[in-house]
Amino acid sequence: MVGPSGCGKSTLLKIASGLVTHTGGSVRVDRNNLGYTFQDATLLPWRKVRENVELLMELRGFDPTERRRVAQEQIDLVGLTGFEGHYPKRLSGGMRMRASLARSLALNPSVFMFDEPFGALDEITRERLNDELIALYMRQGFTGLFITHSIPEAVYLSTKVVVMSKRPGRIVSTFDVPFAYPRTPELRYAPQFSELCGDISVALRDAIEK
Repeated sequence: MVGPSGCGKSTLLKIASGLVTHTGGSVRVDRNNLGYTFQDATLLPWRKVRENVELLMELRGFDPTERRRVAQEQIDLVGLTGFEGHYPKRLSGGMRMRASLARSLALNPSVFMFDEPFGALDEITRERLNDELIALYMRQGFTGLFITHSIPEAVYLSTKVVVMSKRPGRIVSTFDVPFAYPRTPELRYAPQFSELCGDISVALRDAIEK
């Protein structure tokens, strides 16, 4: 989902996840096993990586041995092996986001909400994490709703891109993304990819100017 700042993208995500109650319309989301990744990694600074990854399982009452086993699996999956004992302040921004993903993945969510998780990262790190997120998607098989200001990121990750208008936000365009998974970095330079990004950019610009 893309749209201008302040149009309500994050609010819509919070409504879908149940963090905010909607005031009209209807929402149909299976929230029985839902994961959420915020714009910030939201790691507890006094807990090390493994302890942060274990947090949601700890709150759910998982057995400590099982908790540790699953946490290690997810740490390995997101490429943080060897950093289990590090505090968040010793990690780069990309590594903190990996730890945040691992924490949510530990509960094996069937629906995953992403609120601009890579927005504050440099372009190279963002593209690398996009590739890693697709690999995670291929392994875990979750459904994702992803908020972003980056049109190339939206096209690269998704099966469908939704464009919202300026405030008060309305859905003004929907684009199907035809590229098969898994996707490789070379896709970003394909003519069809650039053409779709251009079409979405035009729709977004029209939505802002109207």
